[in-house]
Amino acid sequence: MITLPANLPGFVARQREHAEKQRAQLGVEARSWYRITNAADPDEAEVMLYDEIGGWFGSTADELIADLRGITAPRMRVRVNSPGGSVFEGVAIANALRSHPAQVTVQVDGIAASIASVIAMAGDRIEMAPNTMMMIHDASGVCMGNASDMEEMAELLDLISDNIADAYAAKAGGTRDEWRARMKAETWYLPEDAVAAGLADEAVQTPKAGAPTEPAEPEPDMARAWDLAAYGYQGPRPAEPAPTATLTEDIRTLVGEEVAAQLAAAVVPPTEATTAAESADEVTASEPAVTPAEAAPEAPAAEPVDEWAAAVAHLVQPPSDPWAAAVAHLINSTSAASSATEAA
Repeated sequence: MITLPANLPGFVARQREHAEKQRAQLGVEARSWYRITNAADPDEAEVMLYDEIGGWFGSTADELIADLRGITAPRMRVRVNSPGGSVFEGVAIANALRSHPAQVTVQVDGIAASIASVIAMAGDRIEMAPNTMMMIHDASGVCMGNASDMEEMAELLDLISDNIADAYAAKAGGTRDEWRARMKAETWYLPEDAVAAGLADEAVQTPKAGAPTEPAEPEPDMARAWDLAAYGYQGPRPAEPAPTATLTEDIRTLVGEEVAAQLAAAVVPPTEATTAAESADEVTASEPAVTPAEAAPEAPAAEPVDEWAAAVAHLVQPPSDPWAAAVAHLINSTSAASSATEAA
């Protein structure tokens, strides 16, 4: 950063007069170091600081500050790309930004070095675009004169550098001496370094306007699953327990009463004979006495009639012998007489 010589009376006045002559000659082109527009967003004004700062280079802060007063948008974005310039002009711009009612966001587009970094500290929020840089260093200046003049200039430069260190400390924390040590070393910061040091709030990644935003980690095509929700699919259903078969049909209706009785008799286990002592032990007082009627065994089931056998019985019997039938009474009489004689 460059200061004005302390030992040259009227230097500032001559520089302002020179700047006014340049503006009169060049017109609008003399203000090319900054531009203000509301075109980007009706609620956000855009201020671009894209050149050296201050009277050394024919550009003073008074006109920029006057234009800042005309901004009525609730937000202001100040885009900086400047190597620095006059300390006092930069301090005036920084204070104008601090006192403005709009919410001020400073966006470093290229470089914010020297006094331009101090202007950046005036933002309510400071953003570093990709690949940008910020640089801080001690104040410097030009002096002509004797040793006393040089000593006076050295004291002034130390005072200005202390003042600038306070601006960094107010934003990032720390002490004046810590920041003076960094300034004397002429420290350069990349976006991430500026955020780590507290000189910026965010290292932004600005996507191209109109470009689609890709996910941070796109899922491989082969790993993507079909979404069947549109077809009413709600996932696999839980397995249902197999139904338990229960036989409720009466077997008698299937095989008939007679066959059912035979099956029942076949599955009854045989009754084993027991001794009188065992029977006596098994009888308890709670059991009622068994009467003879109750103890009588059930009559055996009647043999089932084989209707088919009855129907074909006459077919399998031998035919009757007529001769045997004719002499049958003779045989029967003889047998009867024999029986009577034996009995006598």
